[in-house]
Amino acid sequence: MAGMRGKQTVRGMFQSMAVICAFAGVIYLFVPHDENADPLQPVDYRVELVTAQRAAPYPVLAPEGLPEDWRPTSVSYSRQNDDSWHLGYLTPEREYVAVEQSTAPAGKYIVKVSHEARDTGEVQQVAGRPWQRWEGPKYDALVLREDGVTTVVTGTASFERLGEMAAALKAKQG
Repeated sequence: MAGMRGKQTVRGMFQSMAVICAFAGVIYLFVPHDENADPLQPVDYRVELVTAQRAAPYPVLAPEGLPEDWRPTSVSYSRQNDDSWHLGYLTPEREYVAVEQSTAPAGKYIVKVSHEARDTGEVQQVAGRPWQRWEGPKYDALVLREDGVTTVVTGTASFERLGEMAAALKAKQG
């Protein structure tokens, strides 16, 4: 008799577990959760931007007038690291676009921030300025080399989106 009771207890436990799991599944279905909700909250980068603009030996660029569905996700400025400015965004399609600027030697810097992209030799005119088109296995990039600073707009997004970001970039007139 005792053996039977043991089996029933185990069976009862499994039945209870099944009920609990089913109940949890039903709750999950009815609790509103947005599949597209991003755990990434948009970053407010104004403080970092002002700091970088004061500290950097070049005009630090940030986008102005991008639509609301472009979301800033990361920001950093490192004086020690060749005055490197970084601003990361998600496009409306949830592709990644980063603005990278630095006084570092251009060749190595571009390859590093674009994850091994290479110069295609093509030029994309953006707001009247010639940006070089680089293509890579992971990121593509638009590159603008100026005196003392290299600006790279790079990421998983299309060249069209990279161009939109590049066109929106402005330096604060201090």
